[in-house]
Amino acid sequence: MLKKMIVTFVFATGIFSLTCDRIFTVQPVEKQEPRELTALEKSLTQTTNTFGCNLFRAMVQDQPDSNIFISPLSVSIALGMTANGAAGTTLEDMRQVLALGSLTENEVNSAYQSIMEFLIGLDPQVHLDIANAIYYRLGYPVLQDFIDINQTYFDAEVSELDFSLPTAIDVINGWVEDNTNGLIDEIIQEIDPLTVMFLLNAIYFKADWTYRFEESETVDAQFNTPAGQVPCHMMSQEGTFSYFENADFQTVDLPYGNGRFSMTLFLPKQPQTVDEIIADFTPENWALWTEQLDSMTVTVQLPRLLIEYERKLNDVLKAMGMEIAFSGGADFTRINPGGDLYISMVKHKSFLEVDETGTEAAAVTIVEIRELASNTIMRMDRPFLFVIRETESNTILFMGKIINPES
Repeated sequence: MLKKMIVTFVFATGIFSLTCDRIFTVQPVEKQEPRELTALEKSLTQTTNTFGCNLFRAMVQDQPDSNIFISPLSVSIALGMTANGAAGTTLEDMRQVLALGSLTENEVNSAYQSIMEFLIGLDPQVHLDIANAIYYRLGYPVLQDFIDINQTYFDAEVSELDFSLPTAIDVINGWVEDNTNGLIDEIIQEIDPLTVMFLLNAIYFKADWTYRFEESETVDAQFNTPAGQVPCHMMSQEGTFSYFENADFQTVDLPYGNGRFSMTLFLPKQPQTVDEIIADFTPENWALWTEQLDSMTVTVQLPRLLIEYERKLNDVLKAMGMEIAFSGGADFTRINPGGDLYISMVKHKSFLEVDETGTEAAAVTIVEIRELASNTIMRMDRPFLFVIRETESNTILFMGKIINPES
């Protein structure tokens, strides 16, 4: 007989507890088996998970009391495209941070291509889009090999764009909005005169629960944050789900669509904290924990979620071992041999909504590449002060403050 237990769950920031008298019962899903992953795909999945675990732990340590929601795959793909332009120690550091191990560059690119195609076509009931783009400054000499590799393996849209035009920002943000189904409409607000390239990845995910939560079972409840209780809308259902628990936490797998995608939830057992679970969240433990999931009758009580997250990843990636890529000593000679290029920004934005029907999520990662300033630039593109003077006596003839240069 299946065991039956009451389970409550939390997403990332705290622990809540609620008991409902009304229960909606569901039956287990029968997964449709996909094709077998190739050895190369399995290797890239392992490296992506390793990178994701390392990145997530570093971000949690830096923001211990904040919601955090990221797509490690999005960051990995964006940096993977960028690495195709890196050389020397810069490339070695990026490979180390991305946990690429002994995979050759061709194997890495081929695996990214293959795993993206695999994921997109896996479940017809799940809407999953992965898109890549590269925008580079009008007239900037980018090596054709760099463009060809990213077009071939990442299906990247590559466009030459006049960054000096105000509309350039709208073009890049428009691409982001189009490829996140409108969930994220802005990734940049300005373009520095020294910027030569933007590399972007966008992921959009929308899926209904295999077993939806009944809205009639959703109740007003309290969620226990580190700062105290806050109100939430608590959904509830009982069903046969994949479940596992140990001395530290409970975990349950809620399937989407035909069962090939799921949300895996971890609830720490008091006095264990969610950060302590995250500290132990390694690829090895992730594999061990998911292998032990087994069918069990579980009551799941989960709050509706609405999260918008934004974070510059420069400092986190530097701390993980990518310092040189962000410095004047960076080597991106496979983009332009004489460009003196470096990564000036890696920025990540994400959106998540979870309700009774299912989940909608999106993420964008942008990598900005600049060239080192060979001379000091003073760009008068904002309000400024000026003086017209006679230089011998230093007599001021005119003074002005410019807010609008054409008024």
